[in-house]
Amino acid sequence: MEWSDIRHFLAIARARSLNGAARLTGQSQPTMGRRLRALEQALGHALFQRGSEGFVLTDEGAALFAHAERMEEEALAFERELAGHGDELDGQLRVSSSDWFGVHMLAPVFARFVKANPRVTIELVTDARLLNLARREADLAFRIQAFAEPDVIQRRLMTIPYGLYTAKGRTRPLAKDGAGCALITLDAAYRDFPDARWLEQALPKAHVAFTSNSREAQARMCAEGVGLAVLPRPLGDGVAGLRLVETATPPPGRDVWLGFHRDLRRLRRLRALVDLCVQRLAG
Repeated sequence: MEWSDIRHFLAIARARSLNGAARLTGQSQPTMGRRLRALEQALGHALFQRGSEGFVLTDEGAALFAHAERMEEEALAFERELAGHGDELDGQLRVSSSDWFGVHMLAPVFARFVKANPRVTIELVTDARLLNLARREADLAFRIQAFAEPDVIQRRLMTIPYGLYTAKGRTRPLAKDGAGCALITLDAAYRDFPDARWLEQALPKAHVAFTSNSREAQARMCAEGVGLAVLPRPLGDGVAGLRLVETATPPPGRDVWLGFHRDLRRLRRLRALVDLCVQRLAG
């Protein structure tokens, strides 16, 4: 067996398709299929059943999966241990955050950092998916909730205030119950977020005109006059064409947490970036 084939096997098992596994590994679909066939031939067993539900593990595949995950854990722990001993401000840092926070809050800090440390490359991934720090899908992550994963060093970085916004040209008075108003809000997957619930309760008779999991898209649609939107103040205050609507009770704010795996705590470039983020953003 080749270790790289085990990695491909794990990706296929998790994605349940060659296309999904290719996206996870950065390989092509034909490469994934070729490496799977090579592994199955080397072991002498079919590892997946191919059907309408995608790639489903056979009994032999399930047995291999348990061992493969333990192999992966050890390999990743070794990589993290080596990375944690790096003394130079040189190399790459992969950072995960939401889209608007990455653009409006982190980008200015990162610009300052890379100018001072030109041998460090920062890769910013704005993804709604929570990337796995143990697998080094990200070296540093910013989230709106505390980290539940084990072995993560974390701290509450700041509290983001939120506000209700409308287009600057809108002059129609806002009814107390929202009657006749259009709303821009989060899509169904995030409807339980505190600001989305506040909007429904504050303006119960308003109708929803647009939903998106992108705060940037919500802000743009609000500036175009589509409807009212609850937005993070650092985003809403910085978008031309928006004005803040005074409300009896402001929408609830959200805490922002930063976290990284404990094995990287000695990585100097990571510590330097964390220190700068705390210095520039912590309230």
